[in-house]
Amino acid sequence: MKPFASRYLLVAVFSLFLAACSSAPVEPPAAPEQPDAWQQLQQNIASNELATAEDQLATLQAQSPDDARVEQYHRQLAEAYLQRSQIVLQKGDVNAAATALARARALMPQAPALTGGEAVAQARQAELDKAEAALKAAESKPQARVIDPAAPSTVIALKTTDIAAMRRQLDDIAADVVNYHCEVVFQVPRTQDAPWLKTLLQKRVSKLDASFPLKQKHEIQRALPAQVVLVPHQN
Repeated sequence: MKPFASRYLLVAVFSLFLAACSSAPVEPPAAPEQPDAWQQLQQNIASNELATAEDQLATLQAQSPDDARVEQYHRQLAEAYLQRSQIVLQKGDVNAAATALARARALMPQAPALTGGEAVAQARQAELDKAEAALKAAESKPQARVIDPAAPSTVIALKTTDIAAMRRQLDDIAADVVNYHCEVVFQVPRTQDAPWLKTLLQKRVSKLDASFPLKQKHEIQRALPAQVVLVPHQN
Protein backbone atom coordinates (compact mmCIF):
# COMPACT_ATOMS: atom_id res chain seq x y z
CA MET A 1 0.00 0.00 0.00
CA LYS A 2 2.87 2.39 0.65
CA PRO A 3 3.87 2.74 -3.00
CA PHE A 4 0.25 3.33 -3.98
CA ALA A 5 -0.18 5.98 -1.26
CA SER A 6 3.01 7.74 -2.35
CA ARG A 7 1.92 7.84 -5.96
CA TYR A 8 -1.50 9.15 -4.92
CA LEU A 9 0.13 11.86 -2.84
CA LEU A 10 2.38 12.94 -5.72
CA VAL A 11 -0.57 13.14 -8.11
CA ALA A 12 -2.50 15.27 -5.61
CA VAL A 13 0.43 17.65 -5.10
CA PHE A 14 0.99 17.98 -8.85
CA SER A 15 -2.72 18.74 -9.42
CA LEU A 16 -2.65 21.45 -6.76
CA PHE A 17 0.47 22.96 -8.41
CA LEU A 18 -1.23 23.09 -11.82
CA ALA A 19 -4.34 24.67 -10.32
CA ALA A 20 -2.23 27.35 -8.64
CA CYS A 21 -0.42 28.12 -11.90
CA SER A 22 -3.66 28.43 -13.88
CA SER A 23 -5.21 30.79 -11.34
CA ALA A 24 -2.16 33.06 -11.04
CA PRO A 25 -2.67 36.48 -12.73
CA VAL A 26 -0.85 36.99 -16.03
CA GLU A 27 1.01 40.27 -16.23
CA PRO A 28 0.33 42.18 -19.46
CA PRO A 29 3.33 42.93 -21.68
CA ALA A 30 4.96 46.25 -20.99
CA ALA A 31 3.78 49.04 -23.29
CA PRO A 32 6.45 50.42 -25.62
CA GLU A 33 8.05 53.54 -24.29
CA GLN A 34 6.54 56.64 -25.83
CA PRO A 35 8.82 59.43 -27.05
CA ASP A 36 8.74 62.57 -24.95
CA ALA A 37 7.38 65.87 -26.28
CA TRP A 38 10.76 67.08 -27.56
CA GLN A 39 11.34 63.82 -29.43
CA GLN A 40 7.89 64.06 -31.00
CA LEU A 41 8.69 67.61 -32.07
CA GLN A 42 11.91 66.45 -33.71
CA GLN A 43 10.09 63.62 -35.48
CA ASN A 44 7.44 65.98 -36.87
CA ILE A 45 10.07 68.35 -38.23
CA ALA A 46 11.94 65.44 -39.82
CA SER A 47 8.73 64.13 -41.42
CA ASN A 48 7.83 67.63 -42.70
CA GLU A 49 4.76 67.97 -40.47
CA LEU A 50 5.70 71.58 -39.89
CA ALA A 51 2.35 73.02 -38.79
CA THR A 52 2.02 70.32 -36.14
CA ALA A 53 5.61 70.89 -35.07
CA GLU A 54 5.02 74.63 -34.77
CA ASP A 55 2.02 74.06 -32.49
CA GLN A 56 4.07 71.65 -30.37
CA LEU A 57 6.90 74.13 -30.07
CA ALA A 58 4.55 76.90 -28.96
CA THR A 59 3.23 74.62 -26.22
CA LEU A 60 6.70 73.60 -25.08
CA GLN A 61 7.89 77.18 -25.09
CA ALA A 62 4.97 78.21 -22.89
CA GLN A 63 5.79 75.37 -20.49
CA SER A 64 9.56 75.87 -20.45
CA PRO A 65 10.43 79.33 -21.82
CA ASP A 66 14.03 79.15 -20.58
CA ASP A 67 14.80 75.73 -22.07
CA ALA A 68 17.75 76.03 -24.48
CA ARG A 69 16.01 73.63 -26.87
CA VAL A 70 13.35 76.24 -27.65
CA GLU A 71 15.84 78.32 -29.62
CA GLN A 72 17.28 75.25 -31.32
CA TYR A 73 13.88 74.14 -32.62
CA HIS A 74 12.89 77.65 -33.69
CA ARG A 75 15.95 77.56 -35.90
CA GLN A 76 15.18 74.10 -37.25
CA LEU A 77 11.58 75.02 -38.02
CA ALA A 78 12.59 78.24 -39.76
CA GLU A 79 15.08 76.35 -41.92
CA ALA A 80 12.52 73.64 -42.70
CA TYR A 81 9.97 76.24 -43.82
CA LEU A 82 12.60 78.00 -45.90
CA GLN A 83 13.51 74.74 -47.61
CA ARG A 84 9.85 73.99 -48.27
CA SER A 85 9.42 77.44 -49.80
CA GLN A 86 12.31 76.88 -52.19
CA ILE A 87 11.06 73.43 -53.22
CA VAL A 88 7.47 74.44 -53.96
CA LEU A 89 8.62 77.61 -55.75
CA GLN A 90 10.69 75.44 -58.10
CA LYS A 91 7.50 73.47 -58.78
CA GLY A 92 5.69 76.69 -59.66
CA ASP A 93 3.41 76.88 -56.61
CA VAL A 94 3.87 80.54 -55.78
CA ASN A 95 1.14 80.68 -53.13
CA ALA A 96 2.53 77.75 -51.16
CA ALA A 97 6.02 79.23 -51.42
CA ALA A 98 4.81 82.56 -50.06
CA THR A 99 3.06 80.86 -47.14
CA ALA A 100 6.11 78.81 -46.20
CA LEU A 101 8.42 81.80 -46.52
CA ALA A 102 6.17 83.88 -44.27
CA ARG A 103 6.37 81.19 -41.59
CA ALA A 104 10.16 81.06 -41.90
CA ARG A 105 10.34 84.85 -41.57
CA ALA A 106 8.04 84.79 -38.53
CA LEU A 107 10.09 82.13 -36.76
CA MET A 108 13.49 83.62 -37.54
CA PRO A 109 13.36 86.65 -35.19
CA GLN A 110 12.42 84.33 -32.33
CA ALA A 111 15.80 82.65 -32.57
CA PRO A 112 18.20 85.63 -32.85
CA ALA A 113 21.36 83.76 -31.89
CA LEU A 114 20.58 80.83 -34.19
CA THR A 115 22.93 78.63 -32.17
CA GLY A 116 25.91 79.88 -34.04
CA GLY A 117 26.45 83.55 -33.45
CA GLU A 118 25.98 86.66 -35.51
CA ALA A 119 27.66 85.31 -38.65
CA VAL A 120 25.23 82.40 -38.88
CA ALA A 121 22.29 84.73 -38.22
CA GLN A 122 23.42 86.95 -41.08
CA ALA A 123 23.77 83.94 -43.37
CA ARG A 124 20.23 82.79 -42.54
CA GLN A 125 18.94 86.31 -43.13
CA ALA A 126 20.66 86.35 -46.51
CA GLU A 127 18.97 83.05 -47.41
CA LEU A 128 15.58 84.51 -46.50
CA ASP A 129 16.24 87.65 -48.55
CA LYS A 130 17.29 85.55 -51.54
CA ALA A 131 14.18 83.38 -51.26
CA GLU A 132 11.96 86.45 -51.05
CA ALA A 133 13.59 87.93 -54.15
CA ALA A 134 12.98 84.70 -56.06
CA LEU A 135 9.38 84.66 -54.90
CA LYS A 136 8.79 88.25 -56.02
CA ALA A 137 10.27 87.44 -59.42
CA ALA A 138 7.98 84.42 -59.75
CA GLU A 139 4.93 86.45 -58.70
CA SER A 140 5.66 89.09 -61.34
CA LYS A 141 6.04 86.48 -64.07
CA PRO A 142 2.84 85.51 -65.92
CA GLN A 143 1.72 81.98 -65.15
CA ALA A 144 2.45 79.41 -67.83
CA ARG A 145 -0.60 78.09 -69.66
CA VAL A 146 0.63 75.01 -71.49
CA ILE A 147 4.36 74.64 -70.89
CA ASP A 148 6.46 73.59 -67.93
CA PRO A 149 8.80 76.58 -67.53
CA ALA A 150 11.31 74.48 -65.58
CA ALA A 151 11.61 71.86 -68.32
CA PRO A 152 14.03 72.22 -71.24
CA SER A 153 11.11 71.77 -73.65
CA THR A 154 7.42 70.91 -73.68
CA VAL A 155 5.63 68.78 -76.28
CA ILE A 156 1.95 69.60 -76.90
CA ALA A 157 -0.36 67.45 -79.00
CA LEU A 158 -2.44 69.69 -81.25
CA LYS A 159 -6.23 69.24 -81.35
CA THR A 160 -6.43 69.23 -85.14
CA THR A 161 -9.71 67.28 -85.19
CA ASP A 162 -11.49 70.12 -83.37
CA ILE A 163 -10.64 73.40 -85.06
CA ALA A 164 -12.29 75.61 -82.42
CA ALA A 165 -10.43 73.82 -79.61
CA MET A 166 -7.16 74.03 -81.54
CA ARG A 167 -7.57 77.78 -82.02
CA ARG A 168 -8.03 78.22 -78.26
CA GLN A 169 -5.01 75.99 -77.76
CA LEU A 170 -2.95 78.18 -80.08
CA ASP A 171 -4.02 81.24 -78.07
CA ASP A 172 -2.46 79.65 -74.96
CA ILE A 173 0.62 78.55 -76.89
CA ALA A 174 1.13 82.08 -78.23
CA ALA A 175 0.93 83.53 -74.71
CA ASP A 176 3.60 81.15 -73.44
CA VAL A 177 5.76 81.74 -76.51
CA VAL A 178 5.81 85.49 -75.80
CA ASN A 179 6.08 85.30 -72.01
CA TYR A 180 8.79 82.63 -71.96
CA HIS A 181 10.57 83.52 -75.23
CA CYS A 182 9.96 80.12 -76.75
CA GLU A 183 11.31 78.73 -79.96
CA VAL A 184 8.67 76.72 -81.82
CA VAL A 185 9.01 73.44 -83.68
CA PHE A 186 5.90 72.04 -85.37
CA GLN A 187 6.06 68.30 -85.93
CA VAL A 188 3.48 67.35 -88.55
CA PRO A 189 2.68 64.23 -90.59
CA ARG A 190 2.16 66.20 -93.83
CA THR A 191 4.20 69.00 -95.35
CA GLN A 192 1.12 71.10 -96.19
CA ASP A 193 0.12 71.29 -92.49
CA ALA A 194 3.15 73.35 -91.47
CA PRO A 195 2.50 76.70 -93.26
CA TRP A 196 -1.08 76.80 -92.00
CA LEU A 197 -0.10 76.21 -88.38
CA LYS A 198 2.77 78.67 -88.54
CA THR A 199 0.48 81.38 -89.90
CA LEU A 200 -2.12 80.81 -87.19
CA LEU A 201 0.52 81.07 -84.47
CA GLN A 202 2.25 84.07 -86.05
CA LYS A 203 -1.00 86.06 -86.06
CA ARG A 204 -1.58 85.36 -82.39
CA VAL A 205 1.96 86.21 -81.37
CA SER A 206 1.90 89.46 -83.35
CA LYS A 207 -1.35 90.43 -81.67
CA LEU A 208 0.30 90.01 -78.25
CA ASP A 209 3.62 91.61 -79.18
CA ALA A 210 4.15 92.92 -82.68
CA SER A 211 7.91 93.19 -82.17
CA PHE A 212 8.41 89.68 -80.82
CA PRO A 213 11.06 87.79 -82.89
CA LEU A 214 9.13 84.55 -83.34
CA LYS A 215 11.31 81.60 -84.36
CA GLN A 216 9.39 78.79 -86.03
CA LYS A 217 10.41 75.70 -87.91
CA HIS A 218 8.84 72.36 -88.72
CA GLU A 219 9.71 68.70 -89.01
CA ILE A 220 7.89 65.96 -90.89
CA GLN A 221 6.98 63.09 -88.57
CA ARG A 222 4.66 60.90 -90.63
CA ALA A 223 4.14 58.35 -87.88
CA LEU A 224 2.98 60.95 -85.34
CA PRO A 225 -0.09 63.18 -85.08
CA ALA A 226 0.53 66.91 -85.30
CA GLN A 227 2.24 68.38 -82.26
CA VAL A 228 4.35 71.37 -81.29
CA VAL A 229 7.55 71.53 -79.25
CA LEU A 230 8.16 74.71 -77.25
CA VAL A 231 11.66 75.51 -76.04
CA PRO A 232 11.66 78.35 -73.48
CA HIS A 233 14.56 80.79 -73.15
CA GLN A 234 13.76 82.77 -70.01
CA ASN A 235 15.65 85.89 -69.02
